Amino acid sequence: MSDASAPPEAPPEAALGAAAALASAAPPVFSRADFQARTGASDLQMSDLDAFLVLLTEWNEKMNLVGPSALADFWGRHAFDSAQLLTFAPDALSWADLGAGAGFPGMVLAILLKGRPGAHVYLVESTIKRCTFLKAVVAELALPATVCNERAESLSLKVDVVTARALAPMEKLLRYAWPYLKAGAEGLFLKGQDVEVELRGASRYWKLDVQLAQSLSHPSGRVVHLRKAVYVQRR
Repeated sequence: MSDASAPPEAPPEAALGAAAALASAAPPVFSRADFQARTGASDLQMSDLDAFLVLLTEWNEKMNLVGPSALADFWGRHAFDSAQLLTFAPDALSWADLGAGAGFPGMVLAILLKGRPGAHVYLVESTIKRCTFLKAVVAELALPATVCNERAESLSLKVDVVTARALAPMEKLLRYAWPYLKAGAEGLFLKGQDVEVELRGASRYWKLDVQLAQSLSHPSGRVVHLRKAVYVQRR
């Protein structure tokens, strides 16, 4: 485990460079065919993702779940960005997505895990209107998912992985995720290029066993793989 006073472990330059080359080689806008080729999603899974996109587009007109420009890059910016998490925890069956919002990454994970025995995704969202949307998608697609209209830190779910995307800076995100982490979950968080600064700040309060990986969906993105966190009481 890394020392709380030291910066979290940085990935080797060669590994980051190779991953960055892979990410930057991808087209700026992923097509549906690109997504299926890169993830190996089945035709049934692709059909569910198509239906999710239709529902997201319809509901977005009423409650602005994502920006209009983001819908144009659904397959890369949202779907593939979410799906890549399964490469980091291929055997994980239970997931909690904190601040699930429009369903990324949790809804995509639920679609890709559908049909796998024991798989379940908890979509944790404090906003009622977003929960209404999430429940509609889960029901329409018969997904192995539960929508929890709660604040993330108020729950204590036993899951394999806790995840979040664009929810909060790392120090605050760790506090939100702490009930899940102390129950044994690993963390997989989708973050931007400034995450190393965030982790250094968080290391004042936490001992972290953490690795950074280059996002496969965008060259400036990072995936934080947190194996263990211990809160350190400071005076």
